[in-house]
Amino acid sequence: MNDWPEGRSDDNGGPRYGRGSAGAQPEGPRVMRQVRRGGPAVPPGQRGYGRPGAPGPAAPPYGVPQQPSYTDGGEGYGDDGYDSGYNTGQVYGRPAGGGGPAGPGGGPGRGPRPAPNWRRRIKWTAITLVTVVVVTSVSTYFWADSKLHRDVDLSKVIDRPAAGEGTNYLIVGSDSRDGLSDADKKKLHTGSAEGKRTDSMMILHVGDNGDTLVSLPRDSNVEIPAYKGAESGKEYPATGRHTKLNAAYAEDGPTLLVRTVEYNTGLHIDHYVEIGFAGFANIVDAVGGVEMTIDQPFKDKWSGADFKAGKQKLNGEQALAFVRTRHAFAASDLQRTKNQQKFLSALAHEVATPSTVLNPFAFYPTMSAGLDSLIVDKDMSLWDLASMFWAMKGVSGGDGTSMNMPVSGTTGGNLVWDKAKVKTLVDELKNDQKVTVSGN
Repeated sequence: MNDWPEGRSDDNGGPRYGRGSAGAQPEGPRVMRQVRRGGPAVPPGQRGYGRPGAPGPAAPPYGVPQQPSYTDGGEGYGDDGYDSGYNTGQVYGRPAGGGGPAGPGGGPGRGPRPAPNWRRRIKWTAITLVTVVVVTSVSTYFWADSKLHRDVDLSKVIDRPAAGEGTNYLIVGSDSRDGLSDADKKKLHTGSAEGKRTDSMMILHVGDNGDTLVSLPRDSNVEIPAYKGAESGKEYPATGRHTKLNAAYAEDGPTLLVRTVEYNTGLHIDHYVEIGFAGFANIVDAVGGVEMTIDQPFKDKWSGADFKAGKQKLNGEQALAFVRTRHAFAASDLQRTKNQQKFLSALAHEVATPSTVLNPFAFYPTMSAGLDSLIVDKDMSLWDLASMFWAMKGVSGGDGTSMNMPVSGTTGGNLVWDKAKVKTLVDELKNDQKVTVSGN
C-alpha cells in the first residue's frame, strides 16, 4: 500500500510536480514525516512510540522520548535532497564545525581582523607623550618658582651706574648659620658667631662675546659710599671711610654690598644671588658628592679641612671646608677664591650630568636643596637663574674667562685693587667685549 498522495511515490522515480518534475498536476498535501527517536526511522504506516497498540520497538524507559531527528529515511525534506541543516548542524548558512571564514559547508563566516592602523597609534602616542611633558614641565616650573626666596629689593640701592651690555650677577656665599643646630655647627666647623658675613663674592658677566667670572676677595680695600638703609630707609652720607669689602654686607646687608661694589667698580649689578653654609652643604650631598682633584695636601683647624692630594669625592661637609679654608695658604684670600672657583666648576658639571638631570630621584632633591637655600632679588626669574647656572658651567668648562680681581698691593692687611686694570676690565664688561685683563 502506498501512503504517498497521488502523483507521488515512495521512491524517487514516480511522477511529481514542480521543479524538475514532468507531472502536469500539482502534488497534494504531504503526509507528515515520521519522527525517528533515536532508533531506525519508522516505516510509513506505523505509529510512533507511546501510542496504545502501536507496533514497533518498545518505548524508551519511563516513556521519556529521545531527541527527534527530522528525516525521511535519512534524507532531508522531500525527495529532491533539500536539507534544512538541522541534521548537519549548519544553520542559516553557517558551516558545520565552524572553521574559518568559509568552513567545509561553504557558508560565509567572520572575515579576517583588520590590520592595525599604525599611523593612528603613533599619532596618539606622540600626542600623549607631548601632553605629559608639557604638564610636567609647567608643574615643575611653578613648583620651583614658588621655592625662590625673593628677599632683596635692589630698587633701594641709590645712585646706580648705567646698565651696560649683557647681564651682571653678584653671587655671594655667606656664613649664615640659619637652620643649623648646635650639632650641625660643630660638624661643619662654622662657629656660632651672630649675624652674617660674606665668605665669598663673585661677579658673573653673561654676554654674547663670552662669559666672565671675577672673584672679589673678601679682604679687598673699598670705600663705603653714601647709602640708604635697607630697613630704616634712612640715608647715610659718604664719609670716605675705607674697610674690607665683606664689612659692607655685615653693616647693612645685600643692598649696601651691591651699592659698594657698584660704587668701587662702576659696573651695574642686575641680579643678586646668595647662599649660606647649610644650603651649600645640602646641594653637594643632594648630588651624591662632587669629585675633584686637589693639587696639594692641606689642613686647617678653623674650617676642619684635612685633604690629601689627588682625585677624591667630597661630601657636603668636606666641600664646605674646602671652599672656606684660607689659613692654610700664604696668599690666604686669593688662594681661597681660586679654590672656590675650582669647586664651583666641579659642582656645576656634577649637577649638569645626565645621571642628575634625567633622573627625577636625583634632579628634584638637588633642585629643591638649591632653591630652598638661595636668596635672590625680587626681579630674579627662573630663566635668569638658569642662565646664570649655564654660564657658570660654561666658564668653568673653559668656554669663558675665570679670574680674580686685579690687585696691586696691600694696605693695613687689606688688598688694594689695581685701578688701571679694573677700569679696563669694567669697560670691557660694560661693552660686552672679550676680556683682555688678567687677574691675580
